[in-house]
Amino acid sequence: MPSSAASAPSVPRGLARLFGWGRVRVTLIASGVLGLLISLPNETATIIVLVRALIVGFAVMLAFGVFEQWPRRLPTWLARSVLQLVAIVIVIPFASMLAYTLTIKDYEKFSEDARRSMAMGYATLTFTGILFAPWIAVGAMLKQRDAFAREQALAFQLERSQLEHSALDARMRLLQAQVEPHFLFNTLANVQALVDSGSPHASRVLASLIAYLRAAVPRMHAPSSTLDHELQLVRAYLDVMQMRIPDRLQFSLRVDPTARDLSCPPMTLLTLVENAVRHGIDPSEEGGRIDIDVLLRADRCIIRVSDTGVGLQSNSDGLGTGLSTLRERLRLAYGGNAQLRLHAVEPHGVCAELDLPASENPP
Repeated sequence: MPSSAASAPSVPRGLARLFGWGRVRVTLIASGVLGLLISLPNETATIIVLVRALIVGFAVMLAFGVFEQWPRRLPTWLARSVLQLVAIVIVIPFASMLAYTLTIKDYEKFSEDARRSMAMGYATLTFTGILFAPWIAVGAMLKQRDAFAREQALAFQLERSQLEHSALDARMRLLQAQVEPHFLFNTLANVQALVDSGSPHASRVLASLIAYLRAAVPRMHAPSSTLDHELQLVRAYLDVMQMRIPDRLQFSLRVDPTARDLSCPPMTLLTLVENAVRHGIDPSEEGGRIDIDVLLRADRCIIRVSDTGVGLQSNSDGLGTGLSTLRERLRLAYGGNAQLRLHAVEPHGVCAELDLPASENPP
């Protein structure tokens, strides 16, 4: 998984949260509906009643938002939701009084009946606000809690995905690190055998090996490679091996030119070829031949490494350390979208066939 670069959604704070459009919209709708209901039996102009309801509604919204964020820390015995509800209930009578103060002029000039009607309207507005505002606030809290739970779930999912990707990357690097010493030790053992036998080719083989390692070692640490790079390494490796056993090793490479830029895990093709040399050609007194074929079939790349060596042994499943590690690396890189198959070749020998997605992007 990729490492993922996405991040969990951030929660707005401060004034951006206090005056968020979602809250303003809910306040406008709720205040408008309640204002219209209150204005039905009221002789006061509907627009004035709506203005009063809006003043109360926005006061409730401010109380809800202020105590949602401040104070930052509360005593353990006091829940923030309780503080918000208490603040809403307390602020409504004062907000109603402010609404009437702003919408009434020359109060002293009104008759006793008009004043009684205003008092009744104030009580109605206050009671309606106390009756409905806390329930609207509870609904907002529940919605926030659901949104927070979704955000937490997304954050946990993102973190788990990142951890899984890191674990797969570490596993891939571990397997790749196992390939490096396996290959190097096998090759150096071949050089040692030449030196011990006093072969005049030992110096040439060692020089070729040094040149090969200078090109190969940096690529071993790369996260991905291309078939063209792999083929260069394979040819250099087979040249070294052919110097060591010139009478017992022949090889050929047949490659579709359009496949050279396709990606694959590093050391993939080299592992197959090294396995053919070590388990097929080396144990055979007559030696043998290694044929490497790279084909494209629609969206698949087929790589075959065939040898005419000793073939699959009855006491072995044909999987050495290199092939077992390669199979695990393919599983991590491609999931179930890549396969490594082995089958016998008549009259003797083994064919290792690798079936990969034909992609120019790193696996």
